[in-house]
Amino acid sequence: MTDLELSSYNFDLPRELIADRPVPDRHSSRLLVYDEEKDSIVHSTYAEIAKFLPAHSTLVFNRSRVFPCRLIGKKPSGGEAEVFVLSLLHDNGVYPAMVRASGKRKVDDTFLFGELEARIKTVVGDGTFGVVFNQSHGELLKSLEEIGKIPIPPYIRNGESDEEDKRTYQTVYAAETGSVAAPTAGLHFSQELLEKLKKSGHDLATLTLHVGAGTFAPVKTQNILEHKMHEEFFTIDEENLKKIQNAKFRIAVGTTTLRTLESSYKDGNIRFDKPGTLNSTSIFLYPGKKVESIDALVTNFHLPESSLIMLVSSLIGREKTLEIYKIAIQNKYRFFSYGDGMLILRKGRKV
Repeated sequence: MTDLELSSYNFDLPRELIADRPVPDRHSSRLLVYDEEKDSIVHSTYAEIAKFLPAHSTLVFNRSRVFPCRLIGKKPSGGEAEVFVLSLLHDNGVYPAMVRASGKRKVDDTFLFGELEARIKTVVGDGTFGVVFNQSHGELLKSLEEIGKIPIPPYIRNGESDEEDKRTYQTVYAAETGSVAAPTAGLHFSQELLEKLKKSGHDLATLTLHVGAGTFAPVKTQNILEHKMHEEFFTIDEENLKKIQNAKFRIAVGTTTLRTLESSYKDGNIRFDKPGTLNSTSIFLYPGKKVESIDALVTNFHLPESSLIMLVSSLIGREKTLEIYKIAIQNKYRFFSYGDGMLILRKGRKV
């Protein structure tokens, strides 16, 4: 079946359309609006998004905050080393991490980052390690903020971030630290735009899904059903859960928000047994999977053959998704994390 073949999600993208930096004003990013009911496309900007939304819509944002998880340092012998902290969730002080250094990496290998030291405690075996630090959790958080680098994706400036990325690769409403990648659909929303949406009568709700490094992982199996999705952790508090449940028209801002909502959808609405507790999801959305939790999606333009373009295809079909991408390329939309985006208004969807 074509929809289940990896190569069916490929497309040619001119290198100059990959955005290396965001536009100066977040809400000035371009917005392609696809209305599935009318099968129509309108070219606009995020600043004008309110006029495309039904009255009293509820936009749901992922408030997770990216932390500077890349530590660049040295081995005691002087060789270069990098420790990429994959999550701030730890097991008795043992943090999941990727380690880059010359030679085979083994238990008790130590890496130096000024006063901060990291030591391999366990070898997990899937390219990751359990790492301990010479600092408490609170001290480690401070050290990461001071000396860590923001983990921008490898297709942006070869993954080499700078101080500017600490501001731009972060949503303005980010509140809970824990992601190693930004929920990028939210990068287009300025405080000014959020206020405009509220004044227009729309409601804003938030949840938290900490984005893992798996979001960068390519789909490698030709049959996409053989792809193993990464696990990510999420939570929704009681106040926001009620807003989301009572939404007349529910809009997910970003694929991470959609994955959280769809993972929590049971018996006709979003259900959460214990609001505020941590849950996990490894949900994989692709054509043939029925998506019931949302009426609309705000999302960026994604990589060819990625699980994210498959997720978009689960809403409007693979052929329509690739047709829209072709139109975006023809109109020179900017792609990927720092690029432009689209609003998909689904046909006949009423929560």
